[in-house]
Amino acid sequence: MFERISIDPEIYHGQACVRGTRIPVHQIVGMLANGDTIEELLEDYPSLEREDILACLEYAASLAEEQITFLEPLSDPA
Repeated sequence: MFERISIDPEIYHGQACVRGTRIPVHQIVGMLANGDTIEELLEDYPSLEREDILACLEYAASLAEEQITFLEPLSDPA
C-alpha cells in the first residue's frame, strides 16, 4: 500500500518509518504540524525526497480515517 513507508520490528521499535531510513513518520508529520515546510525538511534531511514526505502525510491520513463501531445501542436523546 505504501511503497515509501516501512514497519520493521527491528527498526525504531517497529514504528512506521520512511523506507530505508530510521526517520519515523510521526516525526515528519509532527514537524509539518509545527510549521516546518516541506522545503525545510528536505534541507534538514537530505536523504528524504518530496515523495517521502507526501507518503508520510498519506499514511497519517489513512490512520486518521474514522471507523465508528457502536458497542451499545444508542439511547434516545429525547
